[in-house]
Amino acid sequence: MIRSLMIAVAFVTPAWASEDIADQYPQSVLYSKPVEFIPGVYSAIGATAPPTYENSGHNNNLSFIVTGEGVVVVNGGAAFVLAEALHKEIQAITDQPVTLVFNENGQGHAMLGNAYWSEIGVPILAHSDAAAEFEEYGPQILEGMKRYNQDKAEGTFLAGPTETFDDEYVIEMGDFRIEAKYLGPAHSPGDISIWLPNQSLVIAGDMAFHERMLPIFQDTYTADWLETWDNEFEALNATYVIPGHGHPTNMDQVRRYTRDYLLYLRTRIQEHMDAGGDLTEAYYVDQSPYAHLDAFEELATKNAGRVFEQMEFE
Repeated sequence: MIRSLMIAVAFVTPAWASEDIADQYPQSVLYSKPVEFIPGVYSAIGATAPPTYENSGHNNNLSFIVTGEGVVVVNGGAAFVLAEALHKEIQAITDQPVTLVFNENGQGHAMLGNAYWSEIGVPILAHSDAAAEFEEYGPQILEGMKRYNQDKAEGTFLAGPTETFDDEYVIEMGDFRIEAKYLGPAHSPGDISIWLPNQSLVIAGDMAFHERMLPIFQDTYTADWLETWDNEFEALNATYVIPGHGHPTNMDQVRRYTRDYLLYLRTRIQEHMDAGGDLTEAYYVDQSPYAHLDAFEELATKNAGRVFEQMEFE
């Protein structure tokens, strides 16, 4: 079975996802039904589009591990109703209780669903930087979610993690060794990846992208992200990768659309700077090799501008 999964993973391509698909699971607020990727590891794949009322803010991956002694959830979800819907799917699969929730970072779609998990008494774990980010910006994040989610925001309140860590948090549960790792600066403060060494699978979070263009935020330092990738993430040598957005895949795919994209964009910006170009023109450096990615129109010019601003001071 594992060999057949490896063969299937090898042929995953970006054609799997499309931001034009409004909903893949109409009977639920979840954008898609959880699917078992390898034995015991499931993920409800979110939309590759921005968060909207139609996708209920489910535009990231909500994963969980059925260990044999309990269920570990990866990502709280973008709203109370999303976390509740995910829990119902878990309960349809197993009678094992949810024993822990990991927040991959401090963004809304990782933490706002903590409202549900905290109400039913599940411990919630995140990196200390992600917890600080959510504490500072949580009210704005919640208001933003309420604007697009309207009535689907009902029941959501701010609930941060109940416990934090700085470098690594390891648990042995049932058939799994689960290692939550802060590998270093990447996409946003406190990004963590969940490494399952016995399965050679990483739930990468926003360390890795492949079906949608990665966004570069004001506090995303691309040189640091590349260093973390080369020195830490690549060293995992994972066979399977569940990224923060998009379908499960392999290292070749996420390397191509994360590390290689960052290198490509930095090279184009450096060429532009060497030619005396300014910020106004930097927005339009050639990114056509990545134009097929979802969210390209929304993100490409912003990414270029932010990289230019960073590289001016490197």
